[in-house]
Amino acid sequence: MSQIIQWIEVGTIIRSLGCCPSEGELHDLIAEVEEEEPTGYIRFEKFLPVMTEVLLERRYRPIPEDILLRAFEVLDPAKRGFLSKDELIKYMTEEGEPFSQEEMEEMLSAAIDPESNSIHYKDYITMMVIDEN
Repeated sequence: MSQIIQWIEVGTIIRSLGCCPSEGELHDLIAEVEEEEPTGYIRFEKFLPVMTEVLLERRYRPIPEDILLRAFEVLDPAKRGFLSKDELIKYMTEEGEPFSQEEMEEMLSAAIDPESNSIHYKDYITMMVIDEN
């Protein structure tokens, strides 16, 4: 019997392996392994070789720490070192490639300091960065 993966879980699987594709890249990858007639599921035996190639080619590498820091600093022109929860939600859901509700909730649970109700982005970046050495 063939093992299947729900296509909605593919992004989580790929990101757990240290890859950081954009939503567009993720959709392209899913289209590559999806059946002729989309069912919402992907066969594992079709996904595995494609994912192996992605890992071997080191595709979808994470953004370097200094670039992430500069991106957060653009959103924080006063150089406070943090963004409020409301600011973070606004930027992540209304600008660029917006986060889904699920992605936003996941980020908030990991990034927001419950005492200050804000994200101290230098600490968050340090937590996010994968040491490739």
